[in-house]
Formats: sequence, C-alpha cells, structure tokens
Amino acid sequence: MTTVVFDTNTVVSAIYWPQSTARRCLAGLARRWYTVAVTAEVFVEYETIVAEFQPRFPACNSAGALAWLRLKAAWVEPEPLGKGRSRDPKDDPFLACALAARAKYLVTRDDDLLALGKPFGIEILTPARFLVWLRETHRPGN
Repeated sequence: MTTVVFDTNTVVSAIYWPQSTARRCLAGLARRWYTVAVTAEVFVEYETIVAEFQPRFPACNSAGALAWLRLKAAWVEPEPLGKGRSRDPKDDPFLACALAARAKYLVTRDDDLLALGKPFGIEILTPARFLVWLRETHRPGN
C-alpha cells in the first residue's frame, strides 16, 4: 500500500474547510486507498496549529478529526537527514517522517517543500496533484 505524509497545511485545510481539495485527499485515507505516516514531532505540529485555528471555527470538531488521524496513522521514528534539506528548517521533520516511512508522496502547499522536487525519491505534490493521482489510481476498472 502507498504511504503518504501530509504537511500541516494540508491537515488544517482538511479539518476546517470541508469543501477543500485537502479534505477530498484525506477521504482516500478513510477509503483505505493509502496509509498516512506521522512522527511524534509531526503530530505535535498538527495539534499546535489546529489549536491556533480552533477559535476561528468554534463549531468544528477538530479534536475528533485529530483523534481519527492519530488512530489511522502509521507511527514511525524520524530518519536522520544528515543536513537541512529545505529552505525552511521547520519542513525537515516532514521529510524525516517521509523518509522513515518510505513514503511515496509528501502532500503540501508549502513552496519550500515543493521546490525540492523529489528528495530521497519522495515525490512532493500539492493536494490537487495528489487528488489527481487518487482519481487515476482508484477509478472503477483499475
């Protein structure tokens, strides 16, 4: 099964914007079309940023969404990268997670990550491009 890592911006979009491309991407996890990998550091970032957004969306059950993601995720220990890879050092934990999980994709809208192309053989895609992959891979008849 394909393993995917989601950057925080994708998780936040999926939680707070129900019609977002990010939400449609995470629907593939519910359908068991792929596995999502996280590390403790990545998940703490999810929780921190989601908590910052929560006051703007009081009706949203972000705790439930994070609990579901926590349950569904494959937990891995980060792989050492050796040196910083991204222009933004805050992005390296996502690369370390993807490397440790042998992820095929890292899904983000972060330009610093997207600029890396395909480090360690991990393709970095926008949610829109990942959604195209999901549709192509899981359409009837495939």
